Amino acid sequence: MAAPTILSAKTSSKKADVVILGHNGFRYRVVPGWGVLDAGKNPVNDCHEMVQDAKGRIILLTNETKNNILIYDKSGKLLESWGHEYPGGHGLTLGGEGNDQYLLITDTDRHQVVKTDLKGRELMKLDYPRETGAYAYPSQFKPTETAVNPANGDIYVVDGYGLNYVTQYDKNGKLIRYWGGKGDTDATFDCCHGIVVDRRNASTPTLLITDRRHNALKRFTLDGKYVSTIALPGSYICRPVIHRENIYGAVFRSTSDSYPDSGYITILDKNDRVISTPGGTEPIYQGNKLTEQRKDRSTSTFLHPHDVLVDEDDSIYVAQWASRKTYPIKLERVA
Repeated sequence: MAAPTILSAKTSSKKADVVILGHNGFRYRVVPGWGVLDAGKNPVNDCHEMVQDAKGRIILLTNETKNNILIYDKSGKLLESWGHEYPGGHGLTLGGEGNDQYLLITDTDRHQVVKTDLKGRELMKLDYPRETGAYAYPSQFKPTETAVNPANGDIYVVDGYGLNYVTQYDKNGKLIRYWGGKGDTDATFDCCHGIVVDRRNASTPTLLITDRRHNALKRFTLDGKYVSTIALPGSYICRPVIHRENIYGAVFRSTSDSYPDSGYITILDKNDRVISTPGGTEPIYQGNKLTEQRKDRSTSTFLHPHDVLVDEDDSIYVAQWASRKTYPIKLERVA
């Protein structure tokens, strides 16, 4: 069983309600109004994903083509916007280092992965992987996420809304291999929605891949061999995000993927055990088995979280899908 904890709570303040979420030392204050913009000038639709560049700027991807990319500073001030070409803008990954950083945007409507610089100039496109023989036509390919191996620049693409394959390319876009597909076995998926290269063990980096409808993360070697499963009962997690020793993830719905407005955030320790669920129920283990989690209905902070970004101060920024066109939410870690 988890250690004693403080559940999600509201405490009154003269200025405003202070909302505290989380458990077991990973507790957060909701920062009111962070990142809220003039919707007439800089609208959002689905706020899908967020990354932070080498300058500390926070980059948000939305599928609103008036401005697919919104770039904030940490205070929530808008610095820049660009992009009108990504009606299905869904996955956002940052690669490279320093002044050579780039973005990988997955577009489920264009059936492509597009590499851009940080100003939006297109550098490379990955179309549907025809050479695998697994795809009969382009619209079967609906990529949801990418990951980059910083050691060699290899790009991994998960086709979570399409045929559920993982395709691996070299840094120049040449296909190396593919694996997975839809199914109920250890090595297959039912919505491989997200992926990340897990380098916490520097000598043996691995891939963590979401199996969203199976409420799990699955670990693979970098060449696609299945290793293990992290069961997350009740949690329809979008993508895993590594920060320091922990895994963070946005859970867009809980208990059922047809249960609206039921999302929260999940945080796992270095041993792959859930230690905090901001916006959700307390994580409790019976032996090595996590009991089913669900939304904590005492708080209405989240509707459908779709991604998290964790900054150097351990603050969490939450982008939400299908959440009434709301801007991201910032959670500031508290002692």
